[in-house]
Amino acid sequence: MRLLDAARRARRILGKSPTYVASRAWQEGERELDRWLAPMRERSLSRGRLLAMARASSIDELWTRLRQRPYPAWTSAMDLAALDRVEPGDSARIRDAARLACERTVDLLGTGPVALGRPIDWARDYRVGMGWPGGFARSIDYVNRDRPSDVKVPWEISRLQWLIPTGQAYLLDADEQYAVAARAILQEWIDGNPLGYTVNWSCTMEAAMRLFTWTWLFHVFANSPSWRDEDFRAKFLACLYLHGDFTLRHIEKADVNGNHYTADLAGLVMAGHFFGDVGNAGRWQVAGWRGLQEEIEEQVFADGVDFEASVPYHRLVCELFLWPALFRKACGASLSDSYVQRLRAMARFAAAYSRPDGTSPLWGDADDARALPFGGQKLGDHRYLVSLIALAFGDNDLAAQAGGPRSELVWVVGPELAASFAPAARSPASSMAFPHGGAYVMRAGDHHVFIDCGPVGLAGRGGHGHNDALSFEAWLAGAPVIIDRGAFVYTASFEKRNEFRSTSSHNTPGIDGAEMNRFDPGNLWNLQDDAQAECTTWRTGDEQDLFAGRHQGYRRLGVDVAREISLDRRSGRLQIVDTIDGQGEHQIVVPLHLAPSVRVERSGAEIRLASAGRLFSLSASDDGWELTIEPTSISPSYGVVEPSHSLVWRRQGALPARLAITIKPDGNDISCPP
Repeated sequence: MRLLDAARRARRILGKSPTYVASRAWQEGERELDRWLAPMRERSLSRGRLLAMARASSIDELWTRLRQRPYPAWTSAMDLAALDRVEPGDSARIRDAARLACERTVDLLGTGPVALGRPIDWARDYRVGMGWPGGFARSIDYVNRDRPSDVKVPWEISRLQWLIPTGQAYLLDADEQYAVAARAILQEWIDGNPLGYTVNWSCTMEAAMRLFTWTWLFHVFANSPSWRDEDFRAKFLACLYLHGDFTLRHIEKADVNGNHYTADLAGLVMAGHFFGDVGNAGRWQVAGWRGLQEEIEEQVFADGVDFEASVPYHRLVCELFLWPALFRKACGASLSDSYVQRLRAMARFAAAYSRPDGTSPLWGDADDARALPFGGQKLGDHRYLVSLIALAFGDNDLAAQAGGPRSELVWVVGPELAASFAPAARSPASSMAFPHGGAYVMRAGDHHVFIDCGPVGLAGRGGHGHNDALSFEAWLAGAPVIIDRGAFVYTASFEKRNEFRSTSSHNTPGIDGAEMNRFDPGNLWNLQDDAQAECTTWRTGDEQDLFAGRHQGYRRLGVDVAREISLDRRSGRLQIVDTIDGQGEHQIVVPLHLAPSVRVERSGAEIRLASAGRLFSLSASDDGWELTIEPTSISPSYGVVEPSHSLVWRRQGALPARLAITIKPDGNDISCPP
């Protein structure tokens, strides 16, 4: 299998330009030398060499100098009462999470509560009890196609974001138990992960993401008596420095770059500003910031949508572009107007796709990744991005769209400034089109419909995008009704990975069991750019919103697919009209996946839905279509599935075919003003 994967990689590389191939070959050769050079590099970064690079006379002097450098998040003592005034109950949440972290109990990526034990096995997928052997990281097969293990579990554990509550609790209570626990776990990680020689070095992004957590933990615990041991301080700083060095040496740059390269660049800026003038840190900062300025223009459309066609990755990438900008601001460095404008545009998109209940669409892949997760809001609540960017850059228009919990804000700017950030009046929700990114949002009161009619993702290569052209999600009268199925897992199951990103897992027509964008069987992040979705009509008014679009994903079968979606802004009546045109006979399948909370009842041709205390009636045209109610599963977050149902219309016969579906809230009491 590894030989087959290598052959596929070689074929993809050889399809590039000669310049790219030559550059990549040189890069691969240099990185392969780390089999011998990485251990030498780690051994050579002695205490004396570290001090020489820093021009410091002692580790304590260097430690003090680094502690006095700016940091873009709150790392001073936090008044418990002030915190709870801004975000009631947050101190109790933090203490509970800190207690679990001290006990080494984690719950992430669908594992459920897991005791990591002593010492922690940093290369183990605790979910299935399998791990990865030590050895040169580039030689480790971390995909393990024939095993149910998921490398994201040890990677996520090694990011150590689950230690953040210990730092927050320390700032609240000044209790040394948190500092002791954090130090012991960091020491175990350093001892158990020699540079370049465990699975936690197999992906450069993982080293870059650790730079966020480790630099924050340093500033939180820097004055702790439990962190005064000079040997620990020297090992911690040396390991942190080697993370920055490793990230630049192994940076994940390609001809088209996504969130991995962005994370690498962001990590370089974080490490560069953290170390200041120590060694090559200045070079890291310059290279990272130059790359971020280039990539924000390449990866983020002018309308603010991340080009990977995923709401969860939009959140992650926004954070990866935001934190280095905040660090530069804290250090007094300048930001270009164009960079800030892209961040503002990303926040506007987040404000538009965020629903009144704080949920967000399951558009594209989701691995729940964050840069520095401080808050206790639900996983799918992205509204804090709007507040952070509005406050950071003084954007009153964005501030008027902000809402939701403010715990993220508190731990970035402090309780006083967070308390003052309370917009007097929120702007009324309005429908918005994001034509470059291909997202269309109908909003009126408690009605919210999110429609995908854009590129396949990653500049036409797929990446974290799904086969979801013309799919939609609908919250009506504040109740979840129609939802996409999510992403579930990546390498843990090739079968499930492809199932959840397939056409049939989205609320869009399928033809003859074919995919609208063809899969590459050997690449879980590749899709052929077949669909070429196009919006033909977008109109919003006082009474009604109307979207019309089409795609070419089935042109190879001689079939065209078009869809209209209209929303009555007052009543919440939603109509979906599909027109399938072409030659010959075809099997058409149109699924609508119901949110897990929806109860469905059928009486003859009548369909009744109930969700969140609301009732809905559903009707459809009867032109040779057969309706079935089928069990399905929805993945609200990585590694987690919940049972639900799908309404599935099928038709076998000659084209053209038309299907009109209407979903209407029952009762006048739930009419929402536009």
